[in-house]
Order: sequence, then structure tokens, then C-alpha cells
Amino acid sequence: PRYQPKEMSTLDEDGLDKFLEAARQTPFYELFYLALYSGMRRSELLALRWSDIDLDLGELSINRSFHHLRDGRDVFRTPTTAKSRRLISLTPSTSIMLRNHKLAQEDQRILIGNILSDGDLVFCHIDGTPLLPDTVTHVWIKLARRTGLKVRLHDARHTHATLLLKQNVRPKMVQERLGH
Repeated sequence: PRYQPKEMSTLDEDGLDKFLEAARQTPFYELFYLALYSGMRRSELLALRWSDIDLDLGELSINRSFHHLRDGRDVFRTPTTAKSRRLISLTPSTSIMLRNHKLAQEDQRILIGNILSDGDLVFCHIDGTPLLPDTVTHVWIKLARRTGLKVRLHDARHTHATLLLKQNVRPKMVQERLGH
């Protein structure tokens, strides 16, 4: 049977640590980390380019989404609402994680005779081609099962919102950060 919790779930601090520790064993660690600490949608994460991130200022801009269509085509779309286009500030640890991810990606590209450019995707295959959204979701589901946590990939957004609210961030700011 397909794994889908019926209701919205969030991870507490222990669950978050447990999940990310398990994710370290996969090539999706950085993607899942950013999902949990930014509240970004899967389609936004998969469309993110290095040119969308300013690691010195510690922020990223969301201005497109990635979709794999049933006919096999991959398309990048601009967000349908102005609220979906937004700037997200990053925690210092998230900026460090992304900086390390970029260095590792640069090293991988050099090995295959390629150079990483600003227009390249942050989360992709070694050759720069996009990750398939369903693949990302399936890896998340396997990790959730392995760690005994009943949480969907989309629930990373809820987890992020809950973490912010616990830090007394104003609900309106949380709403804007999630692109609502």
C-alpha cells in the first residue's frame, strides 16, 4: 500500500534530527535540509538555480517552479501569484550547508569535464539535468519509513512553519515566507 499519512504532520526537533541524520546517507540530504529549513515547495526546490541564491547575504529568491509533465517534458514555470515569488532569508547553518553543497557540485562537475555555472540547478543529477519530482518524493517516503516517522515531503513546509512559530515569528511573516 502507498504511504500517505491522512492528516498534516510536523516533525519535532528530535524527529527533524533523526530524519536529517538518515538523509545524510542519500544524495538528497541538502535538498531535504533546505525543504525543512526554508518551507519551499518541492517544485520550487527543484527549479532553484545558483543564480537565485546569495550566500554572502544569506538569502534566496523563488521565481520559478519545475514540473515533469505526463508526456515526459520538463518545464519551468513562473509562479502564478505574486506571493509565490518571494525572497527567503537563510539561517547561517543553511548558508554553510549550501556553500558546501556548491563546492561538492563544482568538484563533481570538474570530474566529468564540466564547469558549474550560475544558471545551473542547485539540486540535479551530476550532469545538470533536473531530478524527477516523484523520485525525490519516493526517497523521502523511504526515509520516513526507515526512521518510523509519518511525515510527507509536503509536511516539511508545515514543520518549517511550526518551528518559526515556536520562535515567536509573527504568523503573517510565516505566511509570507511560505508564499501564501
